[in-house]
Amino acid sequence: MSERSITRRLTLALSGALAGFWLLAAALGAMVMQEEFGEVFDSSLQETAERLLILVVDDVESGDEPGSNLRFEGVVPASGEEYLIYQLRDEKGAVLLRSHDAPEAGFDAPLRRGFWRGSDYRFYTATTEGSEKLYLQVADALANRREALVEGSMALFLPVLLLVPASVALVWYIVRRTLKPIDALRQSIASKDGGNLAVIAREGMPRELLPIVRSVNLLLTRLKAALEAEREFTANSAHELRTPIAGALAQTQVLIDELPGGPRKARARQVEASLVKLSHLAEKLLQLARAEAGVGAVSTPVDLARVLELVVLDFQRDPEGAGRLQFHRAEGAVLRKPASEDGFAIALRNLIENALVHGDPDVPIDVRLERDGTVRIINGGPLLADWELEMIRKRFGRGRTTAEGSGLGISIAQRLLAQMNARLELVSPPEGHAGGMEARIKFDQQTG
Repeated sequence: MSERSITRRLTLALSGALAGFWLLAAALGAMVMQEEFGEVFDSSLQETAERLLILVVDDVESGDEPGSNLRFEGVVPASGEEYLIYQLRDEKGAVLLRSHDAPEAGFDAPLRRGFWRGSDYRFYTATTEGSEKLYLQVADALANRREALVEGSMALFLPVLLLVPASVALVWYIVRRTLKPIDALRQSIASKDGGNLAVIAREGMPRELLPIVRSVNLLLTRLKAALEAEREFTANSAHELRTPIAGALAQTQVLIDELPGGPRKARARQVEASLVKLSHLAEKLLQLARAEAGVGAVSTPVDLARVLELVVLDFQRDPEGAGRLQFHRAEGAVLRKPASEDGFAIALRNLIENALVHGDPDVPIDVRLERDGTVRIINGGPLLADWELEMIRKRFGRGRTTAEGSGLGISIAQRLLAQMNARLELVSPPEGHAGGMEARIKFDQQTG
């Protein structure tokens, strides 16, 4: 399930709410406008009918004889479409006078004073007083009213449709600015690890976030104290163990030289092997403590290619690695990065030791420095599955091997390299090989 963004949810919710309110307001405005338009049109219709009745009746009464205007078409023809049409009718419904666009047949409206709504028109009938009543019916086309309502509604809705995208952008901008301190706090918390446990600055934080910052800082302080105590204990313990272990190992070796051959000498050699293993473990614990303390992170670029050459040369001088270690530096290869020389050397030694101990003794170990600054350490051996590669990455993790070791070497190297903005890749088999493993060190380009 993908992570849901608070910014996105707030933007959508607020924009949807604003758009909904605007559309509702526009709809209510259209309803009110329809009612007001009806009142205005009805008022105009009634006023027109009553004033026109006086003029038409005078025109009829001024004729030579009653009914002389029955077929009178003498109303001045309209220059365009008329919005209002009318008919003057007698009590029998006959049309005495009509406007230019009015039909010849009588309107489908009753002959009585007041308003009447038909299928296509809204009528108002005005009547005269006296024995012979005349009826003036003025009609207003409903299509004209609908057209006015549609145009008025569009005048309300179009600005809303134009403002909705602008409101979405404005809401997104406001939400982003409002949630910026939360994002800054999230990034500050996400950056915390064993090498960065500095407290989070409270300056500029909103009042609502201060309790969270206070709690996180308290937790970081306690965690930092616990980790420092653990590292100090590990480092002190390993350091204090080195001297007595070295003394016991020396005494054991003297004892082995003095003892004659037999079971006692064999047991003494077993004690020597155990002390060597214990000394190696103490050395690894010291390296682990230094890695946990963040010794690999520095800001000044150094020549790590020289460090690589020195480490390889040191192994080549060792009787155990003599003849097994090969070094190849590509032409023009440069490795200058902001990293600790000591920390890089520790990482290299652990990776090369891992290749020497667990690799096939009959296959040379190939250490390469490529043109792009990638360091490759290739050793022979069986093909390793992905789960085995993941296992040996873990602290005290060991794969299918009977060789002695603490299971800390790759974990220490991985920790130190991460502090140098480098990543450790484990590949099996290496490119061009049927088996074995390759430890590949790649630095981020921006750290060069």
